[in-house]
Amino acid sequence: MPHTDQLSLPVLPLTNGVVFPHMVVTLRIETAEGKTALEAARRAGGRLLLVPRVDGRYASVGTIAEISDQDEAGHVVVSGISRARVGSGSTDETGALWCAAEEVAEADVINDPALEELVAEYRAVVSEVLELRGVGGGVADRFLSIDNPSQLADLAVYSPDLSLEQKVEILETIDVHARLGKLLGWMREVLADLNLRRKIREEAAERIDKSQREYILRQQMEAIRRELGEDENIADQYRQKLEEAQMPEKVAEAVEREIDRLERMSEQSPEHSWVRTWLDTMFEVPWGTYTEDRLELNEAWAVLDADHTGLHDVKERIVEHLAVRKLRRERGLEEADDHRRAGAILLLVGPPGVGKTSLGESVARALGRKFVRVALGGVRDEAEIRGHRRTYVGARPGRIVRALIEAGSMNPVFMLDEMDKVGADWRGDPASALLEVLDPAQNHTFRDHYLETDLDLSDVLFIATANVLETIPAPLLDRMEVISIDGYTDLEKVDIARDHLLPRQLRAAGLEPEELTVTEAALATIVDRYTREAGVRNLERELGKLTRKVATYIAKGEGTTPVVVDADDVADYLGKPKVWKDEAKDRTDVPGVATGLAVTGAGGEVLFIEATKMEGGRDLVLTGQLGDVMKESARIALSYVESHAEALGIDRGALDQRFHLHVPAGAIPKDGPSAGIAMSTALASLLTGRKVRPEVGMTGEVTLQGKVLPIGGVKQKVLAAHRAGLTEVILPKRNEVDLDDVPDDVRKDLQIHLVEDMSEVLDLALE
Repeated sequence: MPHTDQLSLPVLPLTNGVVFPHMVVTLRIETAEGKTALEAARRAGGRLLLVPRVDGRYASVGTIAEISDQDEAGHVVVSGISRARVGSGSTDETGALWCAAEEVAEADVINDPALEELVAEYRAVVSEVLELRGVGGGVADRFLSIDNPSQLADLAVYSPDLSLEQKVEILETIDVHARLGKLLGWMREVLADLNLRRKIREEAAERIDKSQREYILRQQMEAIRRELGEDENIADQYRQKLEEAQMPEKVAEAVEREIDRLERMSEQSPEHSWVRTWLDTMFEVPWGTYTEDRLELNEAWAVLDADHTGLHDVKERIVEHLAVRKLRRERGLEEADDHRRAGAILLLVGPPGVGKTSLGESVARALGRKFVRVALGGVRDEAEIRGHRRTYVGARPGRIVRALIEAGSMNPVFMLDEMDKVGADWRGDPASALLEVLDPAQNHTFRDHYLETDLDLSDVLFIATANVLETIPAPLLDRMEVISIDGYTDLEKVDIARDHLLPRQLRAAGLEPEELTVTEAALATIVDRYTREAGVRNLERELGKLTRKVATYIAKGEGTTPVVVDADDVADYLGKPKVWKDEAKDRTDVPGVATGLAVTGAGGEVLFIEATKMEGGRDLVLTGQLGDVMKESARIALSYVESHAEALGIDRGALDQRFHLHVPAGAIPKDGPSAGIAMSTALASLLTGRKVRPEVGMTGEVTLQGKVLPIGGVKQKVLAAHRAGLTEVILPKRNEVDLDDVPDDVRKDLQIHLVEDMSEVLDLALE
């Protein structure tokens, strides 16, 4: 049994903790009872009895402690000395409680195998508990280094797994065997509980996959969000948008399915952001949004006239479109057809600078619709039209859908620019993808690969542009209504320069309209002597150069306003003239040169066909970037001249030579059969020694029998002849119907000869 001594000590009750022997702790004394006990302890030599009090009951065993330090804030450092049984007590005159304390000294334990076995087992159990708790090895080492069994047991006061009642029970247990036995039983329960929790966690981790765990976390986050009063979740926001959107039924069903998927999906999943991006795109598409057409025909024509001079055919076609739409609406036919209601697909073909692209904006203004433009030049990827599959990283819809989003309506005027410059490679054929877009029988169910839903394009007014028709695939060309814009006459160019180009260049140069006046004669001189083109792009550049010169004079203070530019002043601003009307006369002053007319990507052009002969065996050399068809025309021309040598008065011996046929401007590719009669005329001129009349230009296909066949691009070729200063044009007889397209002022200046046979051409062309 342990040795005991009887003492009388002031009592300091402990309500939320236990102090064991050999412990040094800091207590905060705030109650009057505690402060009274401390005062009594100082009178008793600095010792006091620390007794736990649980539920108003004092423990039967306390700890004798000594005060080591104390500050003015009420903190007291005490050192536990030994256990003591608490006896009867009384209160002194200061109110302090004094109790009899029977000190219990720790018994010496020597050679006790049972206790050693108990200590070893207790150490092992506590070590496992510490390991499961994740407590560092340093703490475990310090615990295992304690040799005294009683002190080892008292360390249980630091365990978070024991309640206050259990710690008091350990304090009240004097016998170290019993004390360790109780602790061992409790720590085994703690160890079993920790092992069970670990097993449950491991089994749950194996059973619940990543998505399930994240689903639980999302539910918890949702509950937290509701408790905090934050906004509703993303899926609910999308559902609210869906209720407000005017989507077709099938599109709405597809969106609803994706919203359901999104709700079940983890936010950490890569697919989560893909689905959200898709949903955002679907809600950006202007489903059910249409602009009201302006159906006043006279007003629409006035808008087109204000923006563009000439282009009567295009304006007429737009007004026809409006007239049809107006009648269908007035007679209740708009809703009768489920598609092909209001859309139109036009292809404007013409040289650069004639206003094809800007015409689209004018059409949109005339109709009161939104305008969007898609440049197709150089597009080689089919996905640019149809969109990317959603499985690709960075997928997005095609240009058609993106343009509708940009327009904000489902019936814009849609400009497809540079249709003739669409390419094709291993990524697909964009021109074929455009077949569905531009087919009135199909585009009410156009399907973009990214949206994966039907899109109704039947209300869109498509206007495509191109410089030439040859490079547009035939199936695509078949879907469009072709309207040719062949260029402007000199008079039209003057009107355009006065009404549109000059005001724009004045603004660009920072000039006021009253500061510069360019006379009609000056504008005519610029058109006649400084530009030779089908469009007005170079004309605008020349006007820009002129306005900048004037702006420079005014900015330097060298000139007075207003500045008046007349015909005689043009050279001072623009330099020497760049166009000579007598070029044909200079080029055809020797036999073997004929003036042909052709159409290139830049519009109508004058081509000089040169022929010469050399000693040597019979041969035909062709130069000048000629295409296959043009090379065949040259061989046909030579064969015709050989077969009609006697009628032409050509010596047969003169044909046994090498002939060289050349078309200058060699950097420009040229192809087509329309130079046939010019080539035949050049060879006939060379072999007969008769010059070609310099004022004559010609175009037409020739056969081996000498028949002259019709060709295309009559208006552009006649305009080119007029610009070049020619006064006579030879055309095939069957092209007479195309002369209606030639402006009257041009026809007045030209004498047009219609021929059926090559003999007529030679009679007219040769001197």
